[in-house]
Amino acid sequence: MTHFPKLGNLSIIKWAPSYSLKNLLQMCSFHIAQSQNPRFYRTRRSVVSHGKDGTQISRTTLKEAQVALLEYLHSTRSLQFIYAENMSKNSPRFLRKLLKKVEIVNGVRRSVSRFLRYHPINEFEPFFESLGLKHPEYTPLLPRDLMFLSDACLLLENYRVLCEFGIEGKKIGQLYKKAVQVFHHDFGVLPLKLQAYRELGLSQSFMVKVIVCSPCVLIGDVDMKFIKALEIMKSARFDYVWIEEHLLEKESCNWNMIFCVLSFFRESCCSSEFQSLISQNSRLLFDGSGDRLLSLIAFLLKFGLPVDQISSMLLQFPKIHVSQFVSNFIRCFMFFHDIEMEVESIGKIVRSYPILLGSCRLKKSNTLLNDLNVGKKRLCKYIQENPRELSKWGMGTRVRSLPESGEDIESQKLKMKFFLDLGYGENPDMMKKAFKVLRAGGESFRRDLIVL
Repeated sequence: MTHFPKLGNLSIIKWAPSYSLKNLLQMCSFHIAQSQNPRFYRTRRSVVSHGKDGTQISRTTLKEAQVALLEYLHSTRSLQFIYAENMSKNSPRFLRKLLKKVEIVNGVRRSVSRFLRYHPINEFEPFFESLGLKHPEYTPLLPRDLMFLSDACLLLENYRVLCEFGIEGKKIGQLYKKAVQVFHHDFGVLPLKLQAYRELGLSQSFMVKVIVCSPCVLIGDVDMKFIKALEIMKSARFDYVWIEEHLLEKESCNWNMIFCVLSFFRESCCSSEFQSLISQNSRLLFDGSGDRLLSLIAFLLKFGLPVDQISSMLLQFPKIHVSQFVSNFIRCFMFFHDIEMEVESIGKIVRSYPILLGSCRLKKSNTLLNDLNVGKKRLCKYIQENPRELSKWGMGTRVRSLPESGEDIESQKLKMKFFLDLGYGENPDMMKKAFKVLRAGGESFRRDLIVL
């Protein structure tokens, strides 16, 4: 048996004079760590850095994560390569969210692959993002009871048909938002609908643009309002190329409304006027699918403007959006109502100056009454005599008070005489206070007058 000598009160420094106390503590920590975690020398790091603009991830890291996601979707989940590739390349937000959860040990690609092996993802998130939808847009569209795209066979099948027809993947998301019924068609139905339009003589490129603007043409049978609207435009010598150029992809296109507008123009205008009307300002037809324009026409007809004058007015339509024109028009009408103008007087101004009313964005009635320093009755009379002055009272303009009329001067004299008779004298300050109290009127007028 080996016997160790008694150390007694010998300090640890005397027992190991060649080591400092700090060195000994470091050695102890080293051996303890090694015994508890034999893989301590492998560093686990995060690839997500936090900068001023939020989370930042390098391009190299994103590419490796894309490859790992592609392999998972195609090899593990058995999605077709073209779908898996589109999802992995066009879902950066989902990849950033995924990388926040992954601990990187032996490279990004291997770590992400290992994570996906044991943590299945909701495949609809990268799918909808790859279709061009933003997170707030696709969140309400996520199925509550599904995680895997393979369980949504009809969705994938109709998506495949639209892609093969030539619709860009990033635009299909908006189609899904506008007409989700298109993606519920049974196998073989959607190709037949597309073929039906092709047989009517509509080119594939034209139909791609139409479907992006108005996917509702793929719901139900062939949209006859759409076909009739095309026939009217074709009879007016507007070819499909012109229509394709003027369709607005960012706005939904309601062909029923467009057909109504075209029918009104065709019935109320001669052929030359009809052609000039559409060619000069295509926004009349395609801005809001003619919905706002129909509202404006109905409003003008109600105030007695003849149909031929409406057509003439539309030929002089200013270079602004129809929706803005209608908004300005309604704002002017509400202004006339607020200042208590008679209906007959409003109708006269509407019939005589429709372009003026739709071109200026008036300030609010209270603001104008204050800036013009005038009452409602006087303002109504002034507008009836000088309707073009409305163009000077728009938003962002400096409005000066109206010059005093003969009636104002006479009224001022009567008020002055009234206060002189009450014994206020000709003190300017007292007169000013008295006039202020007079404007208030009512019970407060008598009470404040006694105070004065």
